[in-house]
Amino acid sequence: MPHSEETDRTVDEPLGGRRAPIVLDTDVGGDPDDAVAVAAAARSVPGLALVLTNDETGGSVGYGQRARLARRLLDLLGRPDVPVVAGHGSGGTRYFCAGTLVPGEVPAQPRDVVGAVRDLLSRTEGVVRWVGMGALSNLALVLSEVPEARERLCVTQMGGALNYRNPSVAEHNIRMDVGAAHRVFSAIGRGRLTGVRLVISDVTFRTDIEVDRDSALYRRLSVFGEHTWQGLLHRHLDLWFDSFHPGSIQHDALTLSAALDLPFVHLDRAEVALDDRGRMSLAPGGAPVWLSASATYAPFNRWLEDCLFLPEGGGAEQG
Repeated sequence: MPHSEETDRTVDEPLGGRRAPIVLDTDVGGDPDDAVAVAAAARSVPGLALVLTNDETGGSVGYGQRARLARRLLDLLGRPDVPVVAGHGSGGTRYFCAGTLVPGEVPAQPRDVVGAVRDLLSRTEGVVRWVGMGALSNLALVLSEVPEARERLCVTQMGGALNYRNPSVAEHNIRMDVGAAHRVFSAIGRGRLTGVRLVISDVTFRTDIEVDRDSALYRRLSVFGEHTWQGLLHRHLDLWFDSFHPGSIQHDALTLSAALDLPFVHLDRAEVALDDRGRMSLAPGGAPVWLSASATYAPFNRWLEDCLFLPEGGGAEQG
């Protein structure tokens, strides 16, 4: 699969433009792999330009708590320059476990996803890399309301599965908003969005990239103080381990690495479709995408630790 320093958007290839700005679309605050990926991007990608949140909170905790967490994390990382915008949410809190990590003085974040993306497009030229790490709700909205984005977004999305561990349901990120996923896949199928990369659960759901309390990454985070970004990640991991699962698989950082054109995720051309539940299958005539086929996990783990612990993030953007 060819790689290049520049992207020709008339060619349907997974080329992101390595110096292009990045948008992270994340459900940070649930599984800590989102927060780890945000930290890796903030430390190693100077072009990190915007963080959007999806599956936003509601109910008793109120709307927008994921966005407040993202703001707190970015500020601790020394990236106050990166705006955060609270995006789509259906009012649930089931997958949110990080409310205690955000001091009360952190303000509510803006809510205009469409305006934020339009502003970014107006301030930049060429490709904008969109890294989807949660539901496809914000992406579907942008494709509908910002037609000019269709020609400029290079989308890498964590989501979908060909052989999901529970075959009766769709993969988590698709399942969070099946309607939005269908709208995005329709746009791909009609040629309105090209070169999309899908990093699917078949490749990401691996113990090879799981962080638990015995992991070197967890132990390295544990030595930092409470009011540091490392301390926030460490406490976030503990909350997840205590409330949900004893490990956090790094789906989203692996997806970030694919968006950065790093060599860990191997992609093949495929045509895929979603059924009415959002379950994915290979389907001739379906939406043409670049689909993750395999990954090399040990070098990815080394890269991730370098991003988090080497000075200046270890130079994640290569080339």
